Amino acid sequence: MTPTTDLTLALWQTAYAADVPAALRALDDAAAQARAQGADVLVCPEMSLTGYLLGADRIAALAEPTDGPLLQAVTATARRHGIAIVAGWPSATSGRPHNAVAFVDAEGVLLNVYAKTHLFGDADRVQFTPGPALPTVFSYRGWRLGLLICYDVEFPEPVRHLALLGADVVLVPTANMREYDEAPTLLVPARACENRVYLAYTNACGREGDTNYGGLSTVAGPLGAVVAQAGRDAALSVVRLSAQALHAARQSSPLPHRRSDLY
Repeated sequence: MTPTTDLTLALWQTAYAADVPAALRALDDAAAQARAQGADVLVCPEMSLTGYLLGADRIAALAEPTDGPLLQAVTATARRHGIAIVAGWPSATSGRPHNAVAFVDAEGVLLNVYAKTHLFGDADRVQFTPGPALPTVFSYRGWRLGLLICYDVEFPEPVRHLALLGADVVLVPTANMREYDEAPTLLVPARACENRVYLAYTNACGREGDTNYGGLSTVAGPLGAVVAQAGRDAALSVVRLSAQALHAARQSSPLPHRRSDLY
């Protein structure tokens, strides 16, 4: 069922904060600004609550379960400003943490959690355990949503999996480096087009140690057109997703013509 009303996203492209308290203060400010501009959902970069490439020991020390103080703080922020929030953190496991993201609705209810399944590079693999399961689809304000993280979107299968489950929008917190601009400029529009979904890719910017993040946070429409794209610097991009455009794009969807008997 295609949604009947529009959904407004805010993509928060930002540099990583110096520490967790600073990250939570910045999140509170961004949530207030996004809601004031009419956003229903604020999408943050990958590992936005703690920082990303911090080393295995530091990530392990910051890891928390879903009912820990970090997500409790996100819950309070979402409720205070009346906006849903997509935020990432190291989720505690019995071994190395997962690189995880949570969707907390505007009432502070945790609706979905996903752990990154495709880890990128040695630093990612040293810090985290890959997620054990594909993402699921959940409903919010009449839209069917799915979560992925960064490198996941560079593989066709995760987005296709969500599309086959009925997703209307795929939300992708990311921390993509400048040397990999093909992800936001080529792959994000392609994934949206081939699956007839909106795809919202929120990247970090600035530096974290020796790593230079590329920005270019992008929303691609269900025919692959770039609806919005940030530059290299910090930005809050507020984008309305059109239910009518989604419905129209799906009239030419290739998904019903898949040869699932062959693959």
